[in-house]
Amino acid sequence: MIKKILAAALLSLAFTAPARAADAPLPVVASFSILGDMVKQIGGDAVAVKTLVGPDSDTHTYQPTPDDAKTIADAKIVFVNGLGFEGWVDRLIGSSGYTGAVVTASNGVHPRSMVDDGKKITDPHAWQNLSNAHLYVKNIAAALELALPAQAGAIHKRAEKYDAEIAAKDQWVKAQFAHIPAAQRKIITSHDAFGYFGAAYGVKILAPQGYSTEAEPSAADVAHLGDQMKSEGIKTVFLENMTNPRLIEQLGRDAGATVGGTLYSDALSGADGSAPDYLAMFDNNVPKMKSAMLEIKTP
Repeated sequence: MIKKILAAALLSLAFTAPARAADAPLPVVASFSILGDMVKQIGGDAVAVKTLVGPDSDTHTYQPTPDDAKTIADAKIVFVNGLGFEGWVDRLIGSSGYTGAVVTASNGVHPRSMVDDGKKITDPHAWQNLSNAHLYVKNIAAALELALPAQAGAIHKRAEKYDAEIAAKDQWVKAQFAHIPAAQRKIITSHDAFGYFGAAYGVKILAPQGYSTEAEPSAADVAHLGDQMKSEGIKTVFLENMTNPRLIEQLGRDAGATVGGTLYSDALSGADGSAPDYLAMFDNNVPKMKSAMLEIKTP
């Protein structure tokens, strides 16, 4: 009798073990925290997301580790932003031996150009325009549906829901600035990460650093920006969560401006912070920007 029970149990395990393996979340990698959140929102429980550059961390200056190479080697899909944002990621993928799919989430975005250190470059911070996020959702969902055909319907529904939330947030941002005169729509922040945001929502963005936090501005550039702040009546400067506050705090002192708090540009906060996910980032940033704009006194 005992032998029969054991045989039945083993037979049951033979059929249920593969089913559990098939139901295990798909291991995927995202290059940085904002992209990682998008993948989680769309993939849900069907994916296990590991993020290389975590909350409050700077992707521009990130130095990959041997553990990162192993993380990529174990993944089934690697999601990157593209547009030159992760200058280190191609080398990392190559050294890891990974041969799976690499999905560029920004595919289809109309890239902005900007001048940095006298050179014309592509601005990689496309997620700062919520309209571009629809393309991110489309690209992420397509990759996950292909990799998980049995979960495709659920992934599609989550992507549609998330897409609607993004559209609603886009309209909300526009409404926040709608009654602020164009001459007052000016923001000072650490580095030039809000170009797409500025172009989408009619905000003039000024920053002592270029698109990358690796570049140190000259004393003359900082002094010029301070003079511009005084002449244009800008009373507030903003820190970014993943940059050194020293430069922006000094600029504020020199220009007689106050620090208006922290904005999130390239990285989310931790789970207990003010911007634990992509849409919450706008909930944090926009009211602070609006308050600072309303303080500007134009001639």
